[in-house]
Amino acid sequence: MFEEGDRLKKLYGEDKVYDFSIGNPNIEPPAAMKKILRELADDPTPGMHRYMSNAGYAETRRAVAEVLAENSGRPVNESHVVMTVGASGALNVSLKTILDPGDEVMILSPFFVEYKFYTENHGGQVKVVDTREDFQIDVDAIAQAIGPQTRAIIINNPNNPTGVIYSAESLDRLNAVLESASRQHGRPIYVLSDEPYAKISYDGVKVPPIFKHIKYSLLCTSHSKDLALPGERIGYVAANPDIDEVGLMMDGLIMSNRILGFVNAPALMQRIVAGLQRESVNIAEYQEKRDLFYDNLTAMGYQMVKPQGAFYLFPRSPLPSCLEFAQKAAEKNILVVPGVGFGKPGYFRIAFCVDKKMIQNSLPSFKALAEELGLKP
Repeated sequence: MFEEGDRLKKLYGEDKVYDFSIGNPNIEPPAAMKKILRELADDPTPGMHRYMSNAGYAETRRAVAEVLAENSGRPVNESHVVMTVGASGALNVSLKTILDPGDEVMILSPFFVEYKFYTENHGGQVKVVDTREDFQIDVDAIAQAIGPQTRAIIINNPNNPTGVIYSAESLDRLNAVLESASRQHGRPIYVLSDEPYAKISYDGVKVPPIFKHIKYSLLCTSHSKDLALPGERIGYVAANPDIDEVGLMMDGLIMSNRILGFVNAPALMQRIVAGLQRESVNIAEYQEKRDLFYDNLTAMGYQMVKPQGAFYLFPRSPLPSCLEFAQKAAEKNILVVPGVGFGKPGYFRIAFCVDKKMIQNSLPSFKALAEELGLKP
């Protein structure tokens, strides 16, 4: 999709191509980030760019743990945190730590496509379980899918591509199912909660703290979205302190961080984000774009669940084939991602982390497409 966008822009001009295919934040990082960066650049302290503990700088992990403890009410401290190369690094480190060859990892449809590859990287097998019609967790379906090889479930909260936030009630029910199944099968079933969008939520809805609701949980996240730093590759994995033998878990995470070739998260970015754990980009700007898109598209007849977080819409495809719809949209210079790529045929994803003007300029093309396909307001 990225290459197709470039091709169309060269043909028709950048202002006439509406590329909603990539979740690449267009908002700049907070001013506090740039201030800290300038201060660090001028810091004369020797050793600023040397190796450190594979877990990361103690002061950074302490800053992360402090906020996690406040949010969850659990006794999280620096020993429960490993700084990683983004959320993808955190997920791979976690899967390397907990999986034996042949273990199953459940992923919930619709899902971020790379979860499959991450699982296969470490000898795991993927089992896809559908969510409900409203894209909330189907706890009963998960309970039925659990077997003796089930080792983990990956959830993405808020979800990419739907923008849905999984409720506290659903997480509590999931925890009860997993604790029962863990006892039955004689080993823990972990929840890997992928949360790079956790601070991007709307209408007063908050992401429930995973440690408060799931005992066997690992929080995998990055600052790619909340601080608009995707290219800097900085994140962390944190373990719920309630996990049995949590010290052994941390040893595994630290070792995996090293042997997978990450070695440690970038030193400069660790120092920067230590002072930004309570910062975020301007969420109101994303909410304004969500409302602009959602209100106009639903008025044209497109059907979708209203996103509670992240920066995506996931409408139902007006055509039986979401691939065919994406092609029809591309003919009007609108680039979207077919839902089949997220394990959910019949839908398509729109990333609205773009300039507001692009959204406004695209609306006549979306309307023409709706009329062509017979959508009714």
